[in-house]
Amino acid sequence: MAAITRKTGNIYFRAGSYGFPTKFAEYVKDLPVRPDKRTITGRTLLGDKVVHVTDVLEDPDYSFEGQELSGNPRSFLGVPLLREGSPIGAIVLARRAVRPFSEKQVELVTSFADQAVIAIENVRLFDEVQSRTKELAASLDELRAAQDRLIQTEKLASLGQLTAGIAHEIKNPLNFVNNFAALSAELTDELNDILASTTLAEGIRGEVDELTGLLKDNLQKVVQHGKRADSIVKNMLLHSREGSGEHRRVDINAIVEDSLNLAYHGARPEKSGFTITLRRNLDPRAGAVELYPQEITRALLNLISNGFYAATRRKLETGDESFEPVLSASTRNLGKTVEIRIRDNGTGILSEVREKMFNPFFTTKPTGEGTGLGLSMTHDIIVKQHGGRIDVETEPGVFAEFIITLPRDNGIATGPKSE
Repeated sequence: MAAITRKTGNIYFRAGSYGFPTKFAEYVKDLPVRPDKRTITGRTLLGDKVVHVTDVLEDPDYSFEGQELSGNPRSFLGVPLLREGSPIGAIVLARRAVRPFSEKQVELVTSFADQAVIAIENVRLFDEVQSRTKELAASLDELRAAQDRLIQTEKLASLGQLTAGIAHEIKNPLNFVNNFAALSAELTDELNDILASTTLAEGIRGEVDELTGLLKDNLQKVVQHGKRADSIVKNMLLHSREGSGEHRRVDINAIVEDSLNLAYHGARPEKSGFTITLRRNLDPRAGAVELYPQEITRALLNLISNGFYAATRRKLETGDESFEPVLSASTRNLGKTVEIRIRDNGTGILSEVREKMFNPFFTTKPTGEGTGLGLSMTHDIIVKQHGGRIDVETEPGVFAEFIITLPRDNGIATGPKSE
């Protein structure tokens, strides 16, 4: 019979055996081996010498409670497994018959023990290298992710500066347009007042009234659209203002709610007759997340606007007056992460489109209606800048749903956890 004992941490356990009864092997499997004189294995672990006992039943120091269960072996040979002079385990051979081991057998087992130590040491070193390699690979992945987020943040910061520059350049001529349009409308009223006291032929007065009325209507439209353009410029400046890239802790439900309202009220003036039902299912336990609020808002606005487009397009293409365009937004607390879902009942996404939809400049919208940058930027904001995920579930002609998963980040306590 034979058994090998190895050190795990600071405790010795039997790593394997041969020839012992099955019940004994199960009994000692999780039983620690103590370095002491009560057992042959224990004696072997006490020092650096071979232990050879011809008959353990005649040994006054031997006291092993599992002797009968082990098959009652009588003669023992214990050889320590030594690393740098210290035992890391032991090989023990046993015979049921009382018969000592020969010198040649002792020498053979000792030689095997030396080889076993080398093998064990090689495995230990290999495991350490593997563990260190995994740690280094994980660190490298984290560094690459951090680098991608930093690059993306710098790109968005540069875009913000460019946006601010363009907005400032537009603002001055736009102010002139708005001011002179309003002033011209007032001058038209004054012109009507002056002409009212002037004697004109009936036909000429009618033409004058018609032309001045038409001119005033046109100027009012210029003023109306000028104010709209001014609002856009102000939003551009607001978005690119200093500190817009602040990374802070915000309530995720508030971000989703604000994005819905901004997208809805922004879409209504652009298309006459625009109507869509908004549904909300915001988890009150979603809590707060550490992120770049304006960038996440930008990403959500892109997804919501695309949902508006797909839902209203389906109604237009089918011609079904009973069809009701619907867009729903939901949040869910997932403990260390939070989930946001944006779903529309629009045209859905074809498989060939789904493969390319996050590529820059790819769009299925007609010319002039899409730049192909919205989803690409959304993907970069969520994945590269925030280390999150964006998945898509869809059925062409039925629905499309974007699923965003954002990490809480930095181990900050950000709300209740899932039960």
